[in-house]
This record gives sequence, C-alpha cells and structure tokens, in this order.
Amino acid sequence: MTAGGEPLRIGVLGAARISALSIVEPARLTGARLVAVAARDRGRAEAFAAEHGVERVLDGYADVLADPEVEVVYNPLANSLHAPWNIRALRAGKHVLSEKPSAGTADQARAVRDVVRQTGRTFMEGFHYRYHPVITRLHELLTTGEFGELRRVETVMEMPAPDDSDLRWQFDLAGGALMDLGCYSLHTHRELARFAGGPPQVVTARAGERAGHPGVDEWMTAELTFPSGATGTASCHMAADAFVMRHRVVGTRGEATIPDFIHPHEDDRLMIDTENGSRTEHLGTRSSYTYQLDAFTAAVRGGAAFATDADDAVATMELIDECYRLAGLPLRPTPGR
Repeated sequence: MTAGGEPLRIGVLGAARISALSIVEPARLTGARLVAVAARDRGRAEAFAAEHGVERVLDGYADVLADPEVEVVYNPLANSLHAPWNIRALRAGKHVLSEKPSAGTADQARAVRDVVRQTGRTFMEGFHYRYHPVITRLHELLTTGEFGELRRVETVMEMPAPDDSDLRWQFDLAGGALMDLGCYSLHTHRELARFAGGPPQVVTARAGERAGHPGVDEWMTAELTFPSGATGTASCHMAADAFVMRHRVVGTRGEATIPDFIHPHEDDRLMIDTENGSRTEHLGTRSSYTYQLDAFTAAVRGGAAFATDADDAVATMELIDECYRLAGLPLRPTPGR
C-alpha cells in the first residue's frame, strides 16, 4: 500500500506468461489493484483473471484504456506492440509501465517520449533489475572507489531456445535475441556512464541469424567503449545450452560479479574480489519486479524520480539500433497504429 493509502489501479494488456511474476505478484505484495484485463482471446483473459484475481475482463485493449477506473496500464505485449499501445494509453490519460524494450526502434521510442512530454503522464520502461538492492549496492561500491577506476564491463545473457514458433523469433513482431535479452546487456553498460566519464558507444557488433527467420538475430555480441577508456562487452544468445545472466565489472583495484542480475529473487549474491580479499554479500530475495512497482508507485503518487524513464528508453534504443546496423541486420519494422 502507498504512503497515502490509495492503491494503484492497474489495467493489463494481454495475458502474457511473464505477468504472473512481473505485475500480479508485485501488485499483491504492494497492495495495488488489478482492475481489468483484456486479451486477443477473451477466454484467455477470463482464465487469467480467474487465476490472478483481476477484478473484471474487458473485450479489447482499447476498452482497458477507456475504463475510467484504470489509472495505470501495464503493457507486456509483443515488442512490436509496445510503442503503439504505450502511445495510445498515454493519450488516454493513463500512466504506463511498459515491458522492455518499450519500442522497436529509437524513432519509435522518441515518439513515445514526445507523448509523455505532451501528456505529463508517468512512463516507466520495465528494466526491473535496476531497482533491486543488488544493483544499488554494486553502484555504491563503485562510488566509494573500492574497485578503483572502472576499466571493464561484461554482461552475458544466454538462455535455451524458445520453440521455433515463439513470437520472440518473429521479425514482424520485433523479435530477436538483442530485443529480448541483449537490451538488458546494453542497459547495464549505460547505467555505468557516471563511473566512466559518460555514456558508452558501440564500437563493433556481430550477430548470427536464426535459421528460417531472416533478419532475426539468434545471438549478438557488441563491443563498447566509454569516454574514460573503459571497455565493455554486451552479449546475448537465445539458443544457448543453459541460462546465464551475469553482470561483471572490473576496476583497477578489484572486481565484482552478480551471477544472476535478472533473477535476484533466486540468487541475490554480489561477489566481490579486491586487494583486501574476497567476500559475498547477499542483498535479499524480494523480487526486482516488486521493487520496480514500488518505484513506479512513488513516481505516480508523489512524483519521485526514477531511473528508467522515457529519455532513458530512447538512449537504450539508440544503442540497439546501432548494434543492428553494425551487425548488418535490419532495424525492427515500424507497425501501423
């Protein structure tokens, strides 16, 4: 429950599997209300509502936006539908919590940002990892100088392949490993800009296409450089042998690794090695999605600042676009609105 006692009133677009972890459980823990849900298939929406305690089922996404009781729209649709429905929700006067990436290209992200500025609504891109104490603590240690000057960043995102018919392999739905996984890898680098003299730039990018899916990257590896001279590697692979979600920073006097920065509710370790020895800190298994909803609620209710706003989304999408260009793959398509 918020400090003022009034819970957020959330409308959900679609019945995506991720929603159970990303919004349903956080809503339960923070006291937010799941007011409405709609899906392409009403039966799926009804099943979702029954399972997760959503108050009512509506016929379509537009009905969620038109519902006067809905004040926040959560958008976990296919990547190609993020920007169009984010814009429609903002224009309907709703605050928006969008799954990442919040658009398919930098141009689309700029269009969303423009509408955020016009409407004055709160918009958050769901890079949930950023709100967990394990990341906050890592940044604190960089600030204190315990690792010396930042020299190297490595973020690895790997997972076994989804079924070949999965929407994440569909070019027209803005699929690809970079869109699904690599956006996190790039974002972790951007979040370290203040420790490296400014934001990173992509120097090179290599990718491999998914067989049978032209233009869709199965894997991507990007090399980055910071103004300070620090370097980074942001890699992703959506057809690997196992799950790897590792974030590592190396300084002149030490280094730190978060073994699973995407799932700190399963592994909350921050592993530190310096000239003074090695230690492991545990930062708590409360879900990063719940911390994210806390931050979003504070922004909506009290105007609190937060990290992953519309300007941040544009900067991330600019790096994504550059990776595709350098890897020789097309930018994701622009959907009709």
